[in-house]
Amino acid sequence: MLQPSTIKFLSQLRSNNNKPWFDGHRMEYEKAKEDFLGLVQQILQRSPKFDKSLENLQPRDCMFRINRDVRFSADKIPYKNNLAAYFNKDGKKGEGAGYYLHIEPGKSFIGVGIWQPTPDVLAKIRQEIDYNLPAFNQILKNATFKKYFPGGLSIENKLSRPPKGYDDGNPAIEWLKLKSFIVTCSINDILIKEEGFPKKIVSIFSAAFPLVSFINKALD
Repeated sequence: MLQPSTIKFLSQLRSNNNKPWFDGHRMEYEKAKEDFLGLVQQILQRSPKFDKSLENLQPRDCMFRINRDVRFSADKIPYKNNLAAYFNKDGKKGEGAGYYLHIEPGKSFIGVGIWQPTPDVLAKIRQEIDYNLPAFNQILKNATFKKYFPGGLSIENKLSRPPKGYDDGNPAIEWLKLKSFIVTCSINDILIKEEGFPKKIVSIFSAAFPLVSFINKALD
């Protein structure tokens, strides 16, 4: 669970996203940061039960900085309005598929998979789907998977035409047109404050482990 003070800080930050306010509330931020790191630690303690690749991670390997990189952005707001972590065998900067946790009042969610991989990585994933379509479809049809991710794979930024090397007659063509392989699950604010929250996150991660495993196998 996360403390109400952490959610309160994020709510206030959204309305006061500027350096003077943040500097004046740095103590509240540090408490929220440690609270979130504690949640990440609890998740990591449970995660090796379903994904052995996560067993050597430390919380700080997973947590993202709250400062935004505004160098190439028209939006100069200095801070993110969320606390977030990415669970990958190589930490938050790791390539390949993994598990993303995003905490933001009213907008919290879990995302699992791989987002906009490089062309060479994307080619490997498409090849694996083409070679092993029945196994890929079985993952997406699994009852537990569908319980947590009823929307299935995101079709955002999907190609309008088949990628190079494939044609419309390919039975996997709709999956091969994807440029990201991501599933998401919304989290309500009430759940965040419940004692069973870490266990619930792990249950959701675990349900998507077959997808993560399938993608990462393609990259090995």
